[in-house]
Amino acid sequence: MTTAEEFDVGDLSENESARPGSRFMRPVEAIAALLLVAVIGLLLTGVVSRYLVNLPIIWIEEAASICFIWLAMLGAAISLDRNEHLRLTLFVRMLPRRAEEFVETFAMVIVGTFLVALMRDSFEYAYEEWFITTAALHIPNTYRVAAIPVGMLAMLGLLVMHLFRSSRLADVAISVAAVVLISLGLWALSPQFIAMGATALPLFLVVIVGACLFAGVPIAFCFGLGTLSYLLFATHIPTFVMVGRMDEGMSGVILLSVPVFVLLGCVLDATGMGKAIVGFLSSLLGHVKAGLSHVLLVSLFIVSGISGSKVSDMAAVAPALFPEMKRRGNKPNEMVAQLATGAAMADTVPPSIVLIVLGSVAGISIAALFSAGFVVAIVLLLSLMALARWRARHENMEGVRRAPFGDVIRLLVFAAPALVLPFLIRAAVAEGAATATEVSTIAVVYSLVIGGLMYGGFGLRALYRMLVETAAMSGAILLILGTALSMAWAITQAGVGQTLADFAISLPGGAPTFLVLSIAIFLVLGCVLEGLPALVLMSPLMFPIAQQMGINEVHYAMVIVVAMNIGLMTPPIGIGFYLACRIGNVSPDSAIHAVWPYVAALMAGLIVIAAVPAISTGFL
Repeated sequence: MTTAEEFDVGDLSENESARPGSRFMRPVEAIAALLLVAVIGLLLTGVVSRYLVNLPIIWIEEAASICFIWLAMLGAAISLDRNEHLRLTLFVRMLPRRAEEFVETFAMVIVGTFLVALMRDSFEYAYEEWFITTAALHIPNTYRVAAIPVGMLAMLGLLVMHLFRSSRLADVAISVAAVVLISLGLWALSPQFIAMGATALPLFLVVIVGACLFAGVPIAFCFGLGTLSYLLFATHIPTFVMVGRMDEGMSGVILLSVPVFVLLGCVLDATGMGKAIVGFLSSLLGHVKAGLSHVLLVSLFIVSGISGSKVSDMAAVAPALFPEMKRRGNKPNEMVAQLATGAAMADTVPPSIVLIVLGSVAGISIAALFSAGFVVAIVLLLSLMALARWRARHENMEGVRRAPFGDVIRLLVFAAPALVLPFLIRAAVAEGAATATEVSTIAVVYSLVIGGLMYGGFGLRALYRMLVETAAMSGAILLILGTALSMAWAITQAGVGQTLADFAISLPGGAPTFLVLSIAIFLVLGCVLEGLPALVLMSPLMFPIAQQMGINEVHYAMVIVVAMNIGLMTPPIGIGFYLACRIGNVSPDSAIHAVWPYVAALMAGLIVIAAVPAISTGFL
């Protein structure tokens, strides 16, 4: 049976001395922290100038965009140093220890190969952008895109240090020789691949990407290497173009809200605002059967509207509730099942980072996605609460008393500043009062002030650690976004999108059949690739087909996001399930049987959401 350790999602507690690049990266971490502060400061200045003094500053967004791409690339390097890039290690961990060490080295060599192969193009891309002047600041665009080659150089330097300090020299030599031989073989067969046209695509974007994924190569580099090898050996398209696609994927203005909402999740966790919400809900519902299960699920619903991060949601809620739930006779495996599926349910609650990225990639209104996501999450919440109530019919309620009314009011007053935040975020974006990026900045400042005044706050060192952690997480997310979009572009250029559209249209049943097919695709991709890569890779292909079939884009977005999240929490591969087990300190062996009824409840909710478009579109 699998364990949580079979999925490498980063270890924030890893000893710095064990990271060969950590000393070298300290200045980089400081710069990244300053860049994040600069992004927030610029965005906040833009909000104040626009809404309070009615004097928009036109260069603010452009300056923030320059800081943002530098933050993304330096953050990707920090994430590599901390081993926080998302990767699948399920199969690597099955190998004997010696073989595992070799495969780990081979995976690092593959990442280095991608960086070396694209390095020249990244520098050339930065040079060519010198002749393009930015619209507001009137400076060469090279100042912005130079972040790409600099970030790649930093990552390559870290890899070399790590290889020579932690890997056997023989393993490095064999791995390099193997990569060279494979590259020569592909180069020799290049004329045949070019003659095959689009039929050569599966070899590069399925076989090579799949092999890298199984070898534990970080997902961003799996996508990048598959796309790069396809362009090199099966087309006449210059690889220079790939750097431009990566730049485009990481530079969307709306993506500026991603690191800010990630920081918001860190602030939520550090200040204890989530615990305040849990305390109030416990006083309100804790005296009824399944009361704490309901508190757990509703807390995830509310807290997710503040943090936008599933990991932050689970980490904020579980420690506050699990001890009392155990005392009442709740089984730990049942609690973890509720935690995992509750987090999956909550990923459509604004300000979900998934919805922000999807809106950017698919060109859908963020306000519309936020409004629909809130209602969709309520449908899933009710499904999970109904199942939890039925399964708790034999819960031991001995000694449990209703909380005094005075205590409920006191806890409500204490939790009110935290409770109001998710609804303010949703209302501000849905009503068009502010963009998601502007709201994210306001929410961070609000949380810092309220968290400091009412919930204990935190010191400057803790704030600095949160800034660096946010940079690392954002860099990992945005690098996946850049390479996945370049891969989706290559697929589109090969004509796969049209082929897929023709196939979908030829299926009997029309739109309902396509929805069923989409659910199946995103369930599987959610298990294997995690949320963002699956959405970024498939959205450019699937949304045009949905539009051809007359499916509302917001309705379709809700269906695939929910399907993807269910896959994310579905064992034996879904990484979210193992994260929940780790946070709940429960063996996946014992939790795997308990999670299936809750997955079924989510599936029932998904079927209702897919069958009734008005759930997604009725409040737009």
